[in-house]
Amino acid sequence: MSVSGLLTPVVRSVVVLGAWLARLALPDPVGERRRTQRGDVPGWVMVTVMTAGLVYAIWTFAGPELNAMLARALGSVSGLG
Repeated sequence: MSVSGLLTPVVRSVVVLGAWLARLALPDPVGERRRTQRGDVPGWVMVTVMTAGLVYAIWTFAGPELNAMLARALGSVSGLG
C-alpha cells in the first residue's frame, strides 16, 4: 500500500476527530443538551436488574445451605441450637 493510500484514512480520521472536538468545545443551543441527556437512569436500571439476577442465581444454588446456616446462627445466639 502506498503512502497516499494510507494518507486518506488518516486525513479522514483527523477531520472527524477535529469536528468531534469542535462540537464539544462550542456551546450548544439552549436546552439541546438537556433534551439529549437522560442522566444515568438506564445505568441504574441495568445495575438493579443485574443485582436481582445475581441474587436469584445465588439463591437458586445456595438457598438451602444459606437457610441452614442462618438457622444455625440464630439457634446458637438464642440458645436453641
